[in-house]
Amino acid sequence: MDLAARVAAAMWAEDTASAGLGMRLVAVAEGTAQVEMTVREDMVNGHGIAHGGFVFSLADSAFAFACNSRNQVTVAQACDIVFVAPARRGDVLVAEARERTTFGRNAIYDVTVTRGDEVIAEFRGRSRQLSGTIVEEQS
Repeated sequence: MDLAARVAAAMWAEDTASAGLGMRLVAVAEGTAQVEMTVREDMVNGHGIAHGGFVFSLADSAFAFACNSRNQVTVAQACDIVFVAPARRGDVLVAEARERTTFGRNAIYDVTVTRGDEVIAEFRGRSRQLSGTIVEEQS
């Protein structure tokens, strides 16, 4: 198992928030991650569409797995999202995070949330590396 996958497995084992929302970690590699989630009945707002907070949480989880993929403890510094189209109950949403740039202990990631070929939201996350690692390095 490569380092990014080992880090993701260790994080996933502790990530009760993502698991509780029914998210599934689909793929992870250095600087990237893909997470999916089905919009459940309890995620729908008064307009009959997915509450934006759940879409944000999906994107944020993909961001977290991508920015920690190098085994350096990394947290969100700031995030924003633009909602492009509504999602509805039963929709399977996929969040794909990609590293855009790194500078010092900081990085910028873009996450696109889609339903099939349709863009649902665009998210940008800024991360900050802290001290420490998630898993022990293998020699």
